[in-house]
Amino acid sequence: MCATCGCSEGAVIQVFSLDQPGHQHHDHADHDHVSHDHADQPSAPPTRRDGDRTVELQQKVLAKNDRLAQLNRDWLRARDVLAVNLMSSPGAGKTTLLERTARELAGQVEISVIEGDQAAALDATRIRAAGCRVVQINTGTGCHLDAEMVAEGLRVLDPPRGSVLVIENVGNLVCPALFDLGEQARVVLASVTEGADKPVKYPHMFRQADLVLVTKTDLLPYVDFDTERHAADVRSLSPGAVLLPLSATTGAGMPAWYDWLRRRAPAPVA
Repeated sequence: MCATCGCSEGAVIQVFSLDQPGHQHHDHADHDHVSHDHADQPSAPPTRRDGDRTVELQQKVLAKNDRLAQLNRDWLRARDVLAVNLMSSPGAGKTTLLERTARELAGQVEISVIEGDQAAALDATRIRAAGCRVVQINTGTGCHLDAEMVAEGLRVLDPPRGSVLVIENVGNLVCPALFDLGEQARVVLASVTEGADKPVKYPHMFRQADLVLVTKTDLLPYVDFDTERHAADVRSLSPGAVLLPLSATTGAGMPAWYDWLRRRAPAPVA
């Protein structure tokens, strides 16, 4: 399906809830959205130069995804659920951030999680242990979640009205930025261990960000990370993005992240 990178062609999507026994297998090309019509599944365009064919198929794939994302957005809005798309490279600290957030905001903000990985349920198991309702989506060879996968995750998870849904995307700084999932906010994690050059090397990801969390700041004394250069590059790409440094290990900077989340979270349902 993924014409932008070719990674998802024929991928098998596994969606299962850790709160329920067993799991469900879904073929990516055939699995049903909650209420979406797939009659517009893109077909191969007429014979032409490979470059033109790739561009046309990419446009069809992204256009279809955008339509499904809008249906997700409408579904979430009708239930007053805030959806946050959490993106980063592998190992930047998304799961550690969510674990601490779930524990420290317990009783204040109800958080559910759609966990995206190519394989296994290691992160989803950690998230569940932290007190969150969670659904795991395994993408097989796919390097990102898309709106159709998220729709299936929503069907299984059924996040409570007035809650926060965090979509922990597959670790990747390229393709996740291209696919709207129906979220209301995009949060990008940038670990100090990755180096300060990531906004320049992956501009589309940072250009889409509403919030950039600079993670693992407790390791700053031990790594070469130019905080001023990184901040300047982020602001040049996304002037309106909020930039927050934090450490989910020590807790430094976490209150600012919680405040950002609380301001956008729906009011608790009586």
